Amino acid sequence: MDGEGYEMAETHARRRAELARRLVDDKLDAALVTSLVNVRYLTGLDSSNAALLLASDGSAVLATDSRYSTAAKAVAEDVELMVERGVATSLATRAAKAGGSLRLGVEEQAVTLELWESMRAALDAEAGAVETVHLGRAVEQLRAVKDEDELGLLAQACAISCRALEDLWAAGGFAGRTEKEIARDLEWRMFGHGADAVAFETIVATGPNSAVPHHRPTERVVERGDLLKIDFGAAYRGYHADCTRTSVVGAEPQDWQREIYDLVAAAQQAGVDAVAVGAGCMSVDHASRAIIDDAGYKENFGHGTGHGVGLEVHEAPTLGYSAAGTLADRMAVTVEPGIYLPGRGGVRIEDTLAVRASGASELFTPTTKDLLILDA
Repeated sequence: MDGEGYEMAETHARRRAELARRLVDDKLDAALVTSLVNVRYLTGLDSSNAALLLASDGSAVLATDSRYSTAAKAVAEDVELMVERGVATSLATRAAKAGGSLRLGVEEQAVTLELWESMRAALDAEAGAVETVHLGRAVEQLRAVKDEDELGLLAQACAISCRALEDLWAAGGFAGRTEKEIARDLEWRMFGHGADAVAFETIVATGPNSAVPHHRPTERVVERGDLLKIDFGAAYRGYHADCTRTSVVGAEPQDWQREIYDLVAAAQQAGVDAVAVGAGCMSVDHASRAIIDDAGYKENFGHGTGHGVGLEVHEAPTLGYSAAGTLADRMAVTVEPGIYLPGRGGVRIEDTLAVRASGASELFTPTTKDLLILDA
């Protein structure tokens, strides 16, 4: 194993050990992890079919099928490997065969009814007495606090994204092109800068379409004077960037466009400033939302202010008006308030940043947030 591979194996072992400690605290004998993202987090295996059985003593069995067995051996050579087709059911059988009474934690949010019935039948077929209990989002809670390697990968994904957007802006020529054409152009630029994939379907929303928070690009042709809202991100080695910028195409902004842009910019900066160790997730949302509400646009900002980001583009924690919990060192979050005026247009500004114990958060998406007038 090369140096980097050895370090990653140590990282995954450390994560499994932390989960095993939580199992002991929760009086669980083992956990059956079926979320593919969580399996990747704990083992390094990126696949479409895998599950992990982790005992409270730290021992682990990784199950996958023959398509991924070579990759599994390479990234998780310190974990026992089972090559099966029905991975979760096979591991449930393995757990039941251990004998004696067993409390098994199951990721209920990641188990379909069909899979649950298959697992339950496998458990009932064995002599061992197995009690299945909710594991909850124990692994997601671990994932919420990143290690420095994760933050480095996330920073690289964001850097790729920002370089691509800046190239797109510099190229100009937006008027007369469709939203779909601009989206594909930006995506290819992200690949050109080193992206492994796009983090999510790129949002390019122009003119009145920019008032739709999660608009899907259409054949609408961009016109001079349009607001151009782009929500996008690159994926790099499993980590997802998330950034939104809004600009105007080929004309001075109208008064109403400038008004809502300045409000969103102020709200977004207030949210960024509120991101700190110990800050309540609800209080970060309130810092942004209060500015928009006080300006009379309460009904035009309906979504949460932000969310965690990492192996998934939306993960814990949530920054919303009813969000629980507080921010901790090395969490990675977005701050993305917006104002959306149906039939006219909308503005959203979004950054990805890391919470830092040293003080100010670390900004991963430094691309300008000035209201740019793009060359038509």
